[in-house]
Amino acid sequence: MTDKNVTDDQDAIEKVRDLIKGIDIAMLTSLTKDGIVSRPMKTQEVEFDGDLWFLTMKDTEKYDELKQHPQVNVTYAGQSYVSIRGTAELINDRGKIKEFWNVAYEKLLDTTSDDPNLILIKVKAETAEYWDMGNKLKLMKQIINKLTGNKAETSDTNEIVKLQG
Repeated sequence: MTDKNVTDDQDAIEKVRDLIKGIDIAMLTSLTKDGIVSRPMKTQEVEFDGDLWFLTMKDTEKYDELKQHPQVNVTYAGQSYVSIRGTAELINDRGKIKEFWNVAYEKLLDTTSDDPNLILIKVKAETAEYWDMGNKLKLMKQIINKLTGNKAETSDTNEIVKLQG
C-alpha cells in the first residue's frame, strides 16, 4: 500500500472525482448508539470538489445519528473502489434542495421538494483511499494471483490521498 501525501489538494480531488464519476449509489457509514451502520445513498449529480451531497429526511435515525456523530465514511464501488472519510454537516437550504431534486426522489421519498422535512447531508471529505482496478481483466488477474500465491503481475493499486490541507 502506498501512502501518498499529495501536496496539491486539487490533484487529489480530481483523481477521486474521476474514480467516482458515474457511480450513482454510495454507502454512507455512520455511528449509531449500537455501533456502526452503512446505508445506500444516491449521490447528487454534481462534480466532486471535496464535498459529497445527499438528500434525507429529518425524521430518520440517520439524521439524529449525524447530529450526534458527524464523522462518516462514504464508499463507492465500480471499476474502482473508493473509501472517503469525512465530516457530515446537515444543511437546510431550500434552494439547494430544489437544485438537486428530481422526479425519482418524489417516488423514493414519497414527498415533494417543498417538504420542510427534507434536509441535505454535506460530507466534507478529509481523506480518500482508493483501489484503482482499471478494467475487469486486470482485477481478475490480481484476484487469481492473490488466490494462487503467484507474485507475477501483481501490482498494489491502493493509494491514500489527503483531500484537505
